[in-house]
Amino acid sequence: MPVIAVVNRKGGSGKSTFAAHVAAWCAREGLAVMLGDIDRQQSSRGWLRRRDPALPAIAPWVIDQKNVLRVPTGITHVVLDTPGGMHGFELSRVVMFADAIVIPVCASVFDRESAAQCIAELQTLPRVAKGQCRVATVGMRVDGRTSAAGVLRAWADEHKVPMVGVLRETQNYVKALERGLTLFDVKKDTVATDLEQWRSILDWLRPVVHPVVAPETKREAILPVRRPSVLGARPFNEASRSSLTRANVA
Repeated sequence: MPVIAVVNRKGGSGKSTFAAHVAAWCAREGLAVMLGDIDRQQSSRGWLRRRDPALPAIAPWVIDQKNVLRVPTGITHVVLDTPGGMHGFELSRVVMFADAIVIPVCASVFDRESAAQCIAELQTLPRVAKGQCRVATVGMRVDGRTSAAGVLRAWADEHKVPMVGVLRETQNYVKALERGLTLFDVKKDTVATDLEQWRSILDWLRPVVHPVVAPETKREAILPVRRPSVLGARPFNEASRSSLTRANVA
């Protein structure tokens, strides 16, 4: 079961916005997806209550931090919206079961420093170090009139983590979320610029959401190997021992 966790220690980094959009995209891919809200504020769960039941379904998850990993029956994919300040045992517990960690980060120096601390801790965890849990960053609320996108990409390179996309600051997100929607749920021609910015992000997520299962290799039966007799093809038995003794005597 693919699990995507949206993580950042700093509050207000856009975690809930990003998690809601990933869950909505999964739902439109025809997947049985659940949006798990671990944050005490329950922002994602509140958004789900505003969502039209006629839209592709996203299952809610009534959980607390002690029951993060109990997935309801029938769910095939999980998106986790995590709380700010997550570190230590709580962070390592999420990483133990996540296939991908996405860190939304804004351009300010405070946001970058907080995200850098989170990345440093993630890189010490075995599943991340071994590549079993992929990690990427996404620039959030980026003003296209500034050099913020370049600053974020340089920052990501410095910390040796890919920045798979940059999302601009726009009211399109605010208006959609207020109605229980995402940009994937509205007319494409009204949000074409923003959907284009999601292309590289979805390209990175697609192998996680649709993992390729390696075909099972048929193995040949392992047959016992006979050791050749030290005296040739004939087995070395008591009769052979007697013959050898007689020959030595003669």
